[in-house]
Amino acid sequence: MLARLLLRRPCASHIQYRFLHAGRAGREDPRWPGYEVVIGIETHAQLKSRQKLFSHALTSGPKEQPNANVSVFDAAFPGTLPKLNPKCVDLGLRASIALNCDIQKRSSFDRKHYFYSDLPTGFQITQQYAPLAKNGSLDVYLPDQPTPATVRIKQLQLEQDTAKSTFIGRTLASLVDLNRAGTGLMEIVTEPDLRSPEEAGAYVRALQAILRAVGASDGNMEEGSLRCDVNVSVNRAGEPWGTRCEIKNLNSVRFMQAAITSEIRRHIDILTSPNPIVSQETRGFDENTFETFKLRSKEDAPDYRYMPDPNLGTLVLSEERIATIKRTLPELPWETRRRLLSSYGFPEKQVDTLMKLDSVKDVPLDGETSTIQGPIQYFDALCEGTKRDSKAVYNWMMHELLGQLTSRKQDFQSNTLTVQQLAELIDLVQGKILTGTSAKYLMRHMLSNPSNQPTKQVAEEQQLLSPEQTQEVKGASLVNDLEGVIQNAMESMPKEVAALKAGHMGVLNKIVGRVMKESRGRADAKSVKEVIERVVSTTP
Repeated sequence: MLARLLLRRPCASHIQYRFLHAGRAGREDPRWPGYEVVIGIETHAQLKSRQKLFSHALTSGPKEQPNANVSVFDAAFPGTLPKLNPKCVDLGLRASIALNCDIQKRSSFDRKHYFYSDLPTGFQITQQYAPLAKNGSLDVYLPDQPTPATVRIKQLQLEQDTAKSTFIGRTLASLVDLNRAGTGLMEIVTEPDLRSPEEAGAYVRALQAILRAVGASDGNMEEGSLRCDVNVSVNRAGEPWGTRCEIKNLNSVRFMQAAITSEIRRHIDILTSPNPIVSQETRGFDENTFETFKLRSKEDAPDYRYMPDPNLGTLVLSEERIATIKRTLPELPWETRRRLLSSYGFPEKQVDTLMKLDSVKDVPLDGETSTIQGPIQYFDALCEGTKRDSKAVYNWMMHELLGQLTSRKQDFQSNTLTVQQLAELIDLVQGKILTGTSAKYLMRHMLSNPSNQPTKQVAEEQQLLSPEQTQEVKGASLVNDLEGVIQNAMESMPKEVAALKAGHMGVLNKIVGRVMKESRGRADAKSVKEVIERVVSTTP
């Protein structure tokens, strides 16, 4: 479905486009010197709707019992008619606006005919000729490029998914699960603007972030809710674009980049052979060998015999509906990125890390308001404008909190520490009421024992406050004399103390460690060192 530009000599307008992008297109890749690579991507993203595109059957998850959510329309019973789900249209509009597309106020549906066992009707309902949106763009950031690469979006169209076929080698039979049949999809088609596997990977990650941010799709490639078909062609530098081949159904960024690399090398091998003819093919990707393989000769649009769907009329969108969708959109990823860079003064690497964490947050079905606070919202609330140092907040959230969650094999959405609790913990550390060591222990305790108690109250119960700040709690007097704690530790380590008096400063850290252990991290290590040195120097 990618433009035929990949199949013929480029016209004048596209020669002009290539001239404008000479900096990217002309940059030689040391992996394949003397060759240019042209890549376009067709992405199929499952709409995050509770119901399918043309029926009331529920959208199925990956672990659903086979053939559990199937309507008579999905199973292609004679006489059944489609009814367009307006929620799917709204989700498609959210994605279209976020991708800077021109919304088409009048669009229509077509039938794409082909005959597979997982397509009960013998055709797929799509929007080939009059899609929902056209002419969008998406900026793609790469670490080695100072400016983003702009990828043009040719069109965004709504279409229904097929069923799922599973081949059973033992019985040599294929089983068909109709749960997925009729599920709403967005097909997002780029122009052939990408020039390397890395750019392709960055584009898909950026697209995932946008679809998740607006709640249009969860973009989970591992579960099949986002799949990519990649078109690749290779030509010698300065020559017209080569013949494209399409690699189907890539379900991870890593595999997609490996498939593109494999296909580029295959094209170059053919172009350097005695018979340099690249056939237009549809190919698959072997995840074991990391190589592509031929599936079939590539079909053109006439092979699918597209025709207008007679059961679906023209989809007409009002200005009011489009404006309402625009008003309800959240902050978009590039807007968030720009705000983080300007408001907090972070380097781009830290912003990218925070954005990457935020891109995997859960989003609600049907674009409803989420009750789950995403990582960036959590970070903003912790900073509370300029109340707290953003660098300290970043370290506690990204290094300590996320590190402890990772050690528990949990993601950020499993975090039970509220913004108020972590904010109070940071304030206690900044105010020297709680040491860093005690704060880490306290965080670990609060994650293991979730509660709504204020952080300082939990710290008091766990006897973690600094000795200078300790007060009577529940009738028990806590240690409030730092020198007394140090004296106890030194009396239990006479050999180390003698060595320290003899000038062996290496044992000082061992004594400090003992004091920190006995005080459960409440004492400040720097203060402990100073007191030990003073006691040793004044003791005969």
